[in-house]
Amino acid sequence: MKLISWNVNGLRACVTKGFPEFFREADADFFCLQETKLQPGQIQLDTPGYTQFWNSAEKKGYSGTAIFAKEPPLSVTYGLGIPELDTEGRLITLEYPGFFLVTCYTPNAQQELARIDHRLVWEAAFRGYLKGLDARKPVIICGDLNVAATAIDLKNPKANEQNAGYSIQERQAFQELLSCGFTDSYRYLYPEKIEYSWWSYRFQARAKNAGWRIDYFLVSDRVKENIRDAVIRTEILGSDHCPVELEIDL
Repeated sequence: MKLISWNVNGLRACVTKGFPEFFREADADFFCLQETKLQPGQIQLDTPGYTQFWNSAEKKGYSGTAIFAKEPPLSVTYGLGIPELDTEGRLITLEYPGFFLVTCYTPNAQQELARIDHRLVWEAAFRGYLKGLDARKPVIICGDLNVAATAIDLKNPKANEQNAGYSIQERQAFQELLSCGFTDSYRYLYPEKIEYSWWSYRFQARAKNAGWRIDYFLVSDRVKENIRDAVIRTEILGSDHCPVELEIDL
């Protein structure tokens, strides 16, 4: 089974920068998107052979997630079921006979950690939600989780120690999530490999490869041995993020 996750930073713009071609070439079983920045009806995307699932933010041009799936799910859930956390279209869950698939766009803590309190409330709720799913069947979680987990997951860790995405609070929350029974698929296969999935649009960061690894596939610990590969598709342009890919037998 092949899965792709990509923060497209505005799907309407990404569609003009190679998205359809990559979508066809990837031929994934599941294609998950974050930061679609769409309201219902704002795009007509032709994806023959796939069922589309969309979760839009109430605020126009902001956040949003989507999943395109070859096989129809048993059920689909939008959000966490917590009204105050479900206005930004950040979560979609598909249920299948043998697993759950969750795509997530984690809230950014913002400059000077202005939104860190909201972020940590989200983290606690998200962790509880995933633990509940994992108690029923294995879970695959993908998306822009807006955190570089360790020092090798960003180019300049020292300079970013209390910046959004690498704050102590965010890193601790990520490790707490893993300790609940989840595995970072890329680090499981490649403990010391250095690659990034996001680069700032400023300072020619991508050309200099001054990036961060903040896009993930996590899986329930009990299926980690089923992981076949985890790939960061750094060659794919069209967004300030590149796609990440998981191959797993489930």
